Amino acid sequence: MMRLYDNPASPFCRKVRALLIETGQMDEVEILPALGHALDTDAMPLAENPLGKIPVLTRDEGPALYDSRVICRYLDARARANLYPETRQWEVLTLEATAEGIMDAAVLMVYEIRCRPEDERSPAWIEAQWDKIERALDAVNARWMSHLTGKLTMGQIAMGCALGYLDFRHAGRTWRQGRGALAAWEAEFARRPAMQDTAPGR
Repeated sequence: MMRLYDNPASPFCRKVRALLIETGQMDEVEILPALGHALDTDAMPLAENPLGKIPVLTRDEGPALYDSRVICRYLDARARANLYPETRQWEVLTLEATAEGIMDAAVLMVYEIRCRPEDERSPAWIEAQWDKIERALDAVNARWMSHLTGKLTMGQIAMGCALGYLDFRHAGRTWRQGRGALAAWEAEFARRPAMQDTAPGR
């Protein structure tokens, strides 16, 4: 049986769990909690991932897999779900990478406040991370909406998780303002059972 080291608040882990639900593989995975962070790695699966990051997926037929993009490609191939369709593979991968970049920046904003003493925090650095997020959101709203429609892809799942994390950790930032197309898409996509079942705090 596969095992997934997971934190329900992590958007990277949520991506994997949403994929598992969408592809009918949830019953084949044991979910194991890993609630540490970069400055507290005792609860992390360091033997499986020396980088001390999650998600991590262990499997009987080979070494542990880590990085959510690697895990998602593996699980998609395992289920033959075609969430990375060959005809749109590079666009899906780029959209997924954009969503991952949004997640990265949003998580770093949280860590800057949670992991640094108050007198060492950099408001300018936090705003620089938010600038990355805003540029990415503007690009998606302006140029990528056609790739968020149609048959489900991993790019859609990743973007749904990224936007959900912004609501979860940065609700005061009003990311929807001026991005009506993306906001409308997120409202509809968030109704999917896989997104409902994996929402942070569930």
